[in-house]
Amino acid sequence: MKLYLGIDTSAYTTSLAVVDGDYKIISDQRKILEVRPGEKGLQQSEALFLHLKNLPFLFAQLSAGIADKVAAIAVSAFPRNVEGSYMPVFTAGLSQAQALGSYTGTPLYLLSHQEGHIMAGLKGNEGLMAKDEFIACHFSGGTSEVLLVRRGQKGVFDIDITMAGSDLHAGQLVDRVGVAMGLPFPAGKSMEELALKLEQDDFPAIPSAVKEKSFSFSGSETSALKLLEEGETAAAIASSVFRVIANTLEKCLLKAAEKSGLREVLLVGGVMANTLIRQRLLDRLEHPAVGLKLYFAEPHLSTDNAVGIAMLAAYLAKQENRPLV
Repeated sequence: MKLYLGIDTSAYTTSLAVVDGDYKIISDQRKILEVRPGEKGLQQSEALFLHLKNLPFLFAQLSAGIADKVAAIAVSAFPRNVEGSYMPVFTAGLSQAQALGSYTGTPLYLLSHQEGHIMAGLKGNEGLMAKDEFIACHFSGGTSEVLLVRRGQKGVFDIDITMAGSDLHAGQLVDRVGVAMGLPFPAGKSMEELALKLEQDDFPAIPSAVKEKSFSFSGSETSALKLLEEGETAAAIASSVFRVIANTLEKCLLKAAEKSGLREVLLVGGVMANTLIRQRLLDRLEHPAVGLKLYFAEPHLSTDNAVGIAMLAAYLAKQENRPLV
């Protein structure tokens, strides 16, 4: 049996994954980077060091015998598949993958972190895999973009940005407000737990800021921090933050659907693991009067991981539609 290895070193998660030729997950190993209490994140240099420290530990967790069956390796080498896209953290996984590929003679594919998110989102969404093009939303701590995704000429996917955040990313908004409330970083899970405790759908409204090709969350952060200063409850503030993200994304997706004529939307990234945001979008956008069809990544595949990268290694090894490195 041939297996395929994926490596991803994102801003806050070191991850390895192994899949077989049918995209079945054989191994999914992750380690979240540690952030000191009260801090809003890590500098790239510190994150890079932690990735380099974590990779040997994760490789040690792989079952014996996997290495002999790996037919191809893929790695997140850059954030997006466009010229000039670069973040230092991805060099940790890239250097490891290049060393492995060179030493073992195993084919190696260099991919983008965003392609990995999209491929992971397609797992379990076979209906969308049959489409030639669809809308995608990638909302996380490092990306807030609405995308048009087509079957690739340059690779697996051709991806065009239709709308993007102009300042804070959605995940940054959640983390900054959460840390200000005394929650640990990353704050998404803790804030969701708070919001789910709110018994009534009665919380302050934070206005969304959406333009023709961009949207903004900096004003949302200011509004949320003001609510905190005014003594609003943590549960209400958390609910307000998730609602403004959902409302912003709703407006963006309606614009993207109107412009493209497409009705299918894939939603990936850590922010899309939030159950409150998911349900709000489903209720609003899959309403018969609107008629969009939403596809979400499986919750454990919404956050940063190497599963999609490993799946792409399997796909590319079979398709041979991208040059080996």
